[in-house]
Amino acid sequence: MFDRQKKGDRAVLVLPHSRGEGDAIRRGEEFAELVSSAGAEILASIPARVENPNPRFYIGSGKADEVAEAVRALEADLVLVDHELSPVQERNLEKHLKTRVVDRAGLILDIFAQRARSHEGKLEVELAQLKHVATRLVRGWTHLDAQRGGAIGNRGPGETQLETDRRLLAERVKMLTRRLEKVQVQRDQQRRARLRNTVPRVALVGYTNAGKSTLFNALTTGGVYAADQLFATLDPTVRKVDGLSCGPAVIADTVGFIRELPHDLVAAFRATLAEARDADLLIHVSDAADEERELLRRVVDEVLEEIGAGDVPQLSVMNKIDLIDDLAPRVDRGDDGKPVRVWLSAQAGQGLDGLRDALGELLGGERIRADIELPLTAGRLHARLKAAGAIASEAIDEHGWRLGIDAPRAVLAPLLGDDVHAGPLRDLIEPAPADF
Repeated sequence: MFDRQKKGDRAVLVLPHSRGEGDAIRRGEEFAELVSSAGAEILASIPARVENPNPRFYIGSGKADEVAEAVRALEADLVLVDHELSPVQERNLEKHLKTRVVDRAGLILDIFAQRARSHEGKLEVELAQLKHVATRLVRGWTHLDAQRGGAIGNRGPGETQLETDRRLLAERVKMLTRRLEKVQVQRDQQRRARLRNTVPRVALVGYTNAGKSTLFNALTTGGVYAADQLFATLDPTVRKVDGLSCGPAVIADTVGFIRELPHDLVAAFRATLAEARDADLLIHVSDAADEERELLRRVVDEVLEEIGAGDVPQLSVMNKIDLIDDLAPRVDRGDDGKPVRVWLSAQAGQGLDGLRDALGELLGGERIRADIELPLTAGRLHARLKAAGAIASEAIDEHGWRLGIDAPRAVLAPLLGDDVHAGPLRDLIEPAPADF
């Protein structure tokens, strides 16, 4: 084996494609964005047509020779392949090219490792990296070999370095899994608290770089980092949204999706993806100026199906309309009259009021406004009404509370439960049928 260089990010890109891939140019541009996001310098891009993958290199042997020549001529430090390689293919390419080889999954994991900021995000990325590396351990030393033979004087002193690496890696995976389980318990407790408060939950989803974090900041005071790059933010952030006709809601910013997202990464980022799975409504953000936005929407929908969020209702948001001439903010409605698509620009602040109105309409449903009286012994119900933002006015005397209720029926209904003091509220939500 050659000695891997530890430094240097001058890269040659290999872009496999097949005859039927009409989006090969788009894929190449997206991969170049990924490479730039990782901080590497692109020296050359080499397309490689692959009809029947080569078991040895994935790409053909002739194309592998062409890449090797480019690596030598340009003095590249690594080769990045826009496809997931098997451990054997990656190892064979490294031997043939005599330089580091990183496939698409490894590149995305590297970007995630750079961008994770929270303790939980760092744990999730490290766990995904270890699972990816586990299949790519190769023999790096032989001086500790204990299994070279059975002859006297030819037995090694201990386990092989490869075995040591595997054992240490397995122990680290177990430790990270236990720590993530503890974090997951805390996340679940926070999520159950939001459920008890009956506050509607919204999650932003979409292809990476569609403008989710910019929209999140425009709707809230989240202060989430936003930039024109892939995977600008990873860690889940939840904030309260006020000013909706349905009352307050909570909205979560989630990690951006991308085609061929590594499965280990999908499994690791449970906390972020759980926000989408448990939401009452998904805001599916798309780049309106992207000609392939419908294709990217299907990619996102496939990932949502994979994580169990395919049945959650969606509101489509077409972002970045400021990049399109003669396109004004608007709200499109379906056959039932409900909002289905909102056209806006989060960066320019155009169309945000339309989005708030659509959210209030979809989350609220029929609104109930009435005055009720609660005895002083109904403190628990009073607290839950207040937490849900359902109390518009309030007065108290020796007989109890006189409350002005103003909230959607969907918010009030879960508050009934088995509370013995919920009679006045139940009469509002479940009125007796009229006599005919």
